[in-house]
Amino acid sequence: MANRPTFKQQNSFVGGSEGPAYEMKPIGSAVFEEILEEPGSDTEGLETEKKGTRGDQKDMHRMNKYRKVQELRRNFRFLSIFGYSLILGNAWVLALTAAIIPLQNGGSGGAIWGTIIVCIGMSFSMLSMAEMASMAPTAGGQYHWVSEFAARAWQKPLSYAVLGWQTALCSSSFTAALGIQGIIAINNETYTLPAWHAVLLTIGIVVFSILFNTVLIRKLLFFEGIMLILHIFVFFAVSVVLWVMGDRAPSEQTFFEFTDWSGWGSVGIATMIGSGVAATATLGSDSAAHLAEELQDASWVLPRSMAVTAIVNYSLCLLMTITYMSVKGDTVDALLGSSYGQPYIQIFMNATQSKAGTNALTALVTILMIFGVINQVTTTSRQLFAFARDGGLPFSSFLCRVKPGWDIPLNAVTVTIAFSVLISMIILGSPTAFYNIGALCGVGLFSSYIICIACIAWRRIRGLPLLPCRFSLGRAGLTGSLLALAFLMVEWFFMFWPSYPNPNAAGMNWTVLIYWGVIAWSFVYYWVRGKKQYSGPVEYVRKSI
Repeated sequence: MANRPTFKQQNSFVGGSEGPAYEMKPIGSAVFEEILEEPGSDTEGLETEKKGTRGDQKDMHRMNKYRKVQELRRNFRFLSIFGYSLILGNAWVLALTAAIIPLQNGGSGGAIWGTIIVCIGMSFSMLSMAEMASMAPTAGGQYHWVSEFAARAWQKPLSYAVLGWQTALCSSSFTAALGIQGIIAINNETYTLPAWHAVLLTIGIVVFSILFNTVLIRKLLFFEGIMLILHIFVFFAVSVVLWVMGDRAPSEQTFFEFTDWSGWGSVGIATMIGSGVAATATLGSDSAAHLAEELQDASWVLPRSMAVTAIVNYSLCLLMTITYMSVKGDTVDALLGSSYGQPYIQIFMNATQSKAGTNALTALVTILMIFGVINQVTTTSRQLFAFARDGGLPFSSFLCRVKPGWDIPLNAVTVTIAFSVLISMIILGSPTAFYNIGALCGVGLFSSYIICIACIAWRRIRGLPLLPCRFSLGRAGLTGSLLALAFLMVEWFFMFWPSYPNPNAAGMNWTVLIYWGVIAWSFVYYWVRGKKQYSGPVEYVRKSI
């Protein structure tokens, strides 16, 4: 019998004055005694679609003193959650569609080496969050981890600073809409890419995604399997076409040509700004964590799926960046001035010299983006549901409701869709404002990573015990957390910079203003109302199990 790591008594989490006290009873002393085993063992007979494994039941029992009842179906396994996260991350697709930005800031060499540095830095971040996900596998993710690991005085207010998924959905939908507009432009030379068309397409994609998150939710795993195969197939299709048919530049030029096209006066600064694309493309390490309550044996499977997804996503992202920079051919000006609206579509046309070929490649990439949106709806709504379940939002009782028979947070899904539709309307008034709101996703998620990783690093520095873990980083945990924080804080800082120096109002990066405005509103809400009705997840966990 192959045994997975068991919960150990010496791993008891006793926070004292710095936090709540947890006391883990010895194995065999409680109702939830167990030995957690590999898939295929006799443990499978104990699994149910709703309750999950005994490990899942034990995790929910620990976090279930008052509120957390298992209401969602645990349909996901390792392969399905891996496919889900890979498609949601879409790292190589995002790197392809936004590669013009690092080309402007750092050049091809800056883009490639910047991506390598980002992948290394994000790996440390992912490992730290995977460890926390194993300690507390809950749909709340970062805000829950902060509540359990921060000093008592900061547990509640910091929870309001770690939510970042809501703005990602409308931005991703808009990118997919631009791909559809590009296909129209390929086949109609008179098409002028009107903004209102992009708005309607964005809304259509968002509304379409609700179908898979409501009526077809039971079929979502089936579609995830198909899309996982398609995801890998499209990557190789695009890569092979570009490498075989594209006009490849010499390797020395591709890897070591650093430029400051935007005019910063410093290649280093330009490269750091350009690396923001790779950082955004590799975001989402926490995405699977928000489906922890829909995953079988979450404390074991979740962190490992996060690690495997990161390895695959980062690798494909780097390979696509190298491919793009090797076959870009045209100058930056020519790519920016493409009649198709998207530089990557122009590169497809340059390589294939065929409308049919360009249509096919663009359509496949757009399909992947649309399914990424579908998965983003799932992740975003689960985080909204979890925070509302803990009383952290206005209308929490409405947002956390799970309709019997549906086994999904339908209200949270609907509100998530409605929010994205309303935000997309901003495109009509000011595309710049919309882009800045979309950038909030990257800044918000980076902030959430920084805060929760800082909390667990603080506990390790203080020598405070941590929760039992089936994915422990051991002695390397503190070093990994500190390296992750160093990387995340530098990238977070450069995310507030504009894409070129001395911009006018339209070209200014107003993310800094919007970000701190949202943070200010969140804390005002917390002090006025949230402080009274939000106790934080840590108050609902059992102190002794």
